[in-house]
Amino acid sequence: MKTIIILAVVVAFALGAPQAVDDSRNAQILRYETDNIGVDGYRYAFETSDGISRQEEAELKNVGTENEAISVRGSYSWVAPDGQTYTINFVADENGYQPEGAHLPKA
Repeated sequence: MKTIIILAVVVAFALGAPQAVDDSRNAQILRYETDNIGVDGYRYAFETSDGISRQEEAELKNVGTENEAISVRGSYSWVAPDGQTYTINFVADENGYQPEGAHLPKA
């Protein structure tokens, strides 16, 4: 069950990540690191030649209790068509997805 939750989180973030417009089709992977530490969490990071990068780390909190939850922290960056690099830092945990970025409106 925990593996399914971790996989669902990874897929949701991957689908929600912004895509670079110009060089995406010809982008090369410059760096890729992954560490699946089992049901207790994971770590991964990548960077591509078109300016996209992502890193995140997850850990299982409150193991064995009814409040058990996975907590994910990370960031992703991309180069927009205007040439500016945008970065989102986020936490996704029992309180939901909480993004922060200089370009995002503040509540």
